[in-house]
Amino acid sequence: MEIDYGSLKRGGFMRQKQKGLFSLRLQVIGGTLTAENLRKIQEVADRFGQGHVHLTSRQGLEIPYIKFEDIEEVKTELAKGNCKLGVCGPRVRTVTACQGNVVCPSGNIDAYKIALELDQRYYAKELPHKFKFGVTGCQNNCLKAEENDLGIKGATAVQWLKEDCIFCGVCEKACLTGAIKIAEDQITLDPEKCNNCGRCEKSCPTAAWQGESAYILSFGGLFGNTINQGEAFLPLVKTEEQLYRITDAAIAFFAEHGKAGERFKFTIDRAGADSFKKAMEEAYHGRD
Repeated sequence: MEIDYGSLKRGGFMRQKQKGLFSLRLQVIGGTLTAENLRKIQEVADRFGQGHVHLTSRQGLEIPYIKFEDIEEVKTELAKGNCKLGVCGPRVRTVTACQGNVVCPSGNIDAYKIALELDQRYYAKELPHKFKFGVTGCQNNCLKAEENDLGIKGATAVQWLKEDCIFCGVCEKACLTGAIKIAEDQITLDPEKCNNCGRCEKSCPTAAWQGESAYILSFGGLFGNTINQGEAFLPLVKTEEQLYRITDAAIAFFAEHGKAGERFKFTIDRAGADSFKKAMEEAYHGRD
């Protein structure tokens, strides 16, 4: 029987160097699994693999040493534990994310919620090459947003309320970029230095800094044989509606202009950075 390796790879079964053996990639959205998932993964790894799993650099999980003849049974067993198979090849991959503001004190956005929405909108969508989203909750950048084809970083747009300020100086000390300066009864915020980290709002004892959650988007990141830092050129994105207009436009641009085997960064370069930026700016402003 001839083995359709391409079809198996699309479904998460990657051929190993050992003949007849496969490493199965599972879908792990935002690095989150349930206890039920883990129990079933352990069972499958013990029964069909060699009793161990591999944690990938993108929060994924793989079960190696699965025999070709066991693949269908492995699928059936994993489904009983609500485990979903991953994908490989030229399509949108599983979205990575940190825990965001639900768990992390530094978080500015609910990163996992955004990851789930991105997954529902784009997961496994066929494209000229693989496409990776990364969502990180704040400027600590645990998920290295700029390494992704499209990175999303949580931000806070802040406003100072003089009437609530006691001029204690906590915000000035908390600001890591030197954007905040206190002089007598006035505070100035240098927009050129502010990176929208939100530390001033979080540290203020009197709520004199008011913050609004926002998103910083970067495009064209790469990490591998070629390394490139994704470029963030749009103003702060203030709403989820605006966010998904832009992600829709970026995916559409790649689908329309990309060539088979060409990563998003190189499509942007070849099609023209100016035309790409114009398309993203139109999406930002809600123009067709």
